[in-house]
Amino acid sequence: MEVQTENKMGTMPVNRLLVNISLPMVISMLVQALYNIVDSIFVAQIDEYALTAVSLAFPLQNFMIAVAAGTGVGVNALLSKRLGEKRMEEVDKAANNSVFLAACSYLVFLILGIFGSKVYYQVQTDIPEMIDYGQQYLLICTTCSFGMFGQFCFERLLQSTGRTVCTMITQMTGALLNLIFDPILIFGLFGFPRMGIAGAAAATVFGQIVAMFFALYYNQRKNKEVRLSLARMRPDAGTIKQVYEVAVPSILMQSIGSVMTFFMNKILLGFTSTAAAVFGVYFKLQSFIFMPVFGMNNGLIPIVAYNFGAGYKQRIVQAVKSSMLAAVAIMLAGLLVAELIPEQLLLLFNASEQMLEIGAPALRILSLSYLFAGVSIVASGVFQGLGKSVYSLVLSVIRQLFVLIPIAYLLSLTGILNWVWLAFPVAETVTIVVAAFYLRKVKKNLDAMIGDRK
Repeated sequence: MEVQTENKMGTMPVNRLLVNISLPMVISMLVQALYNIVDSIFVAQIDEYALTAVSLAFPLQNFMIAVAAGTGVGVNALLSKRLGEKRMEEVDKAANNSVFLAACSYLVFLILGIFGSKVYYQVQTDIPEMIDYGQQYLLICTTCSFGMFGQFCFERLLQSTGRTVCTMITQMTGALLNLIFDPILIFGLFGFPRMGIAGAAAATVFGQIVAMFFALYYNQRKNKEVRLSLARMRPDAGTIKQVYEVAVPSILMQSIGSVMTFFMNKILLGFTSTAAAVFGVYFKLQSFIFMPVFGMNNGLIPIVAYNFGAGYKQRIVQAVKSSMLAAVAIMLAGLLVAELIPEQLLLLFNASEQMLEIGAPALRILSLSYLFAGVSIVASGVFQGLGKSVYSLVLSVIRQLFVLIPIAYLLSLTGILNWVWLAFPVAETVTIVVAAFYLRKVKKNLDAMIGDRK
């Protein structure tokens, strides 16, 4: 294979590069967040049990996403670093092994979905309607999750080489198909059968499968730095080990969110099922604020990894500063909206009087955590790009397990629901202190890790 020229991640002005890489992902993730919100709005029209069932499904769905996205982060970091080092054979190994790992991940969740969907709900609730709704929903989401795993895999390969416009198209295509087919399949429009909550799941997996094929097409046609073929998809132990050195902490970090949500739902169901529904609505709404930051962060990771591999320290520092400023601005906008119009946001989900009474103060309290969350998210991306994913894992463990759940449980013993929500801003405050410590440590050692050439 011929020698590659310098990738734009090592030559383009940093702020322009950050916009160039991140903006398509920000747009596509905003569309995805909009879909998540509208999806719950449609489900809420069935009844509150259906909305709560979808909320209770979130931990397992998030775990699937954690495995897919975490593996993608490992591939992304390794592949971008190898591009920076001009080791093209290693680039191909990382890309082809990522497809093999995606297939293995799907098989695990296929089995889990077939045999564990009903048990998963029975552990959380004894309400028959909720168990029935949940089993229908989860069975489809897990057994057809090959689309989701394939989509994540192929999109991360495109992101690793800076082709984020292609990922924007694939993600937007999947999200828009979800959006279109949600009401059609839920309510049985245009001659389609009325599927109820199963229709929401079917629309989701359909969009993912189409997006997967689009992403595969773009890799084959547009991604000249990556060569995918069945012959090259033989598992390579060394490559897989390097992928998972970054991926495992990332998977654990994102999986912690599933554990947190599971236990928070258990705490909230001790008050009322409406409290759990409010928590689910909050997660849908916050995704509209967090997704743009995550999109920018996904763009930051390959920039940091590439320039780390190429030895360009100042480009890393500049990219991190710009990302943090943008993240803080986005989070402050979200805080302002949540504080001013919580009732209007809840009414989008066909909120009852009880949901409004519980939800309005909940959104105002929960959104206080936005003050510091943006910096923590960007810090996690920096650590992943530099191969220090353990630092990111520590941040997530502190935020969502060691601090959040114990405080939420202790506050629940007061019998005052509003106090439980306070656990979130408290946990975020502790997390940013730890993030600042790690960022100073990384910055101090950056000169020793790489020699700056640009």
